Amino acid sequence: MLGILSAGIAPGAALLSYFYLKDQYGSEPFSVVLKTFLFGAILVFPLAFIQYIFAAENIGQSEFINAFVLTGFLEEFFKWFILIYTVYQHVAFDEPYDGIVYGASVSLGFATAENIVFLLANGLEHALGRAFLPVSSHALFGVIMGFYIGKGKFTLQSKRKWLGLSLIIPFLLHGIYDYILLIQQKWLMVMVPFMIFLWWLGLRKVKKAHLLSTIHYQSEVQITNTEFSTNNNIFQRIDHHD
Repeated sequence: MLGILSAGIAPGAALLSYFYLKDQYGSEPFSVVLKTFLFGAILVFPLAFIQYIFAAENIGQSEFINAFVLTGFLEEFFKWFILIYTVYQHVAFDEPYDGIVYGASVSLGFATAENIVFLLANGLEHALGRAFLPVSSHALFGVIMGFYIGKGKFTLQSKRKWLGLSLIIPFLLHGIYDYILLIQQKWLMVMVPFMIFLWWLGLRKVKKAHLLSTIHYQSEVQITNTEFSTNNNIFQRIDHHD
């Protein structure tokens, strides 16, 4: 039991630590990251129940509907919903890269709970494959979601566009991932290049988020310096008149 719990938690904890520690401008409060992680973990159970009902009633059981709607859309929508309504307006979300931390957190919470349940049902021998595929893919869907949420929050224009993409792109990528698993007999030949592409895309978003955070902080410093200079001039005038 302890071995299964360790194997189930370790991949998610390692990936979350990686994205968390890459924050260049001050780490996010651990309590907020943990809360987001736990919200993602809790999601596994109501979504599993919904998917079970659809399967029991034989509704939407084609490979396409199953991959893109019952799995891809449902899972990414509820993760997106948590991010929008729990951390988007939070005071700790103060730079674009923070979106990646919280996106990875909610996704890895979901992936970790799902991983533990799967290993309990199917055995420890699946741990390595689960770490490389479902857990890492969920992390990358969360990174991409968080990138667009962070961009949307700190961009003055086209906020709806970026927030829309923060749901649409992870949902489509998740759907493609599950569709490959469902329909391909030689799925590994397709999955390997897809995962390479997913890692490339996710790490590219990390790099872009760092750049956006740098620009954000530089603009904040300029505004602060301008305000300081303006206030200084006002005080000097007051002193002069006195």
